[in-house]
Amino acid sequence: MASTLLSAPCFLSLQNKEVGGFVRNFRSSFYGKLMDPQCSLRRNFSRSHGGCLVVASVLGRRVKSRETVIPDPDYRIPVVLLGLAGGLAYTNNLLPAAPVGLLGLLLLFQTTRVRFVFDDEALEVKVGEQLQDSGENVFVGGKNRWRYSTFVNWELWWPNFPILVYFKETQTKPEGQVHFFPVIFNGKQLYDVMVERAGPSKNSGPRES
Repeated sequence: MASTLLSAPCFLSLQNKEVGGFVRNFRSSFYGKLMDPQCSLRRNFSRSHGGCLVVASVLGRRVKSRETVIPDPDYRIPVVLLGLAGGLAYTNNLLPAAPVGLLGLLLLFQTTRVRFVFDDEALEVKVGEQLQDSGENVFVGGKNRWRYSTFVNWELWWPNFPILVYFKETQTKPEGQVHFFPVIFNGKQLYDVMVERAGPSKNSGPRES
């Protein structure tokens, strides 16, 4: 825990000239002792309006915030599905071509708008270039935002050509809630940030960017 300490001779205001002179005469030796490089505390010195010497000491571990990571969109899965639908249609297999083509179009549209946003403490699904709130989860309810600390496990299928990302979290419900998402993002970026924020999975990392 960080705390700020005020030095003993510091007062809110020093209007008496004699007291101010004493502080000025005393400051050089006092300041030199505090700036001893062997001191284990980090101190910052500043002078207030009345000539007050403030000693700020930060105790405990310093916590550094992690940068927000947004994996790049990846159009490979929708392109493959649309190509497969086209091949089926070309060979007059219209019945399977229709659902495969519709799925490809849906994923193509979602790839242009859906983003996984990994901030300092949680994964959140947002939409659009302005990263707008995606609203309630249509399947299990609640906001599409899950803290890393609630992740039980996760997997990326398959590492060399990731298609699905799975994770289980206890934020939505105590017994655990499972989520599946198509990998419409850069697989390597997604894997790397998941390992960093949620811990390692059983699968090896993607070999392709």
